[in-house]
Amino acid sequence: MINNILKNFCLITFALIAPITLPAGGIQKSLYQNEFSNNTNEIILNLNTSLYSFPGINAKELLDLNVGTTLTVLRNWKVSENELWIRVELASNKFLDDPNKIKKGWIKM
Repeated sequence: MINNILKNFCLITFALIAPITLPAGGIQKSLYQNEFSNNTNEIILNLNTSLYSFPGINAKELLDLNVGTTLTVLRNWKVSENELWIRVELASNKFLDDPNKIKKGWIKM
């Protein structure tokens, strides 16, 4: 009985604490330790790139973005020393654009 209580306590503790380090909305200790200043809100692409569904090698490509596309930076995610991803939102007209149009995603820097 005590073993089951201890196992359940450990499982619940892990389930509550482990997800805070995931990129879906949790915290990241080194969030601002990169080349972007804290005031950077918008970027304009100078190369063609793709918009991905999540920051990873196996991520699904959502859209192709062309040079000159304006993006709003929502957050950064550093996967490793050589791999930095940025969560972005495409500039759009909320009244005229299709509500089903993809507006948010990740780009690899």
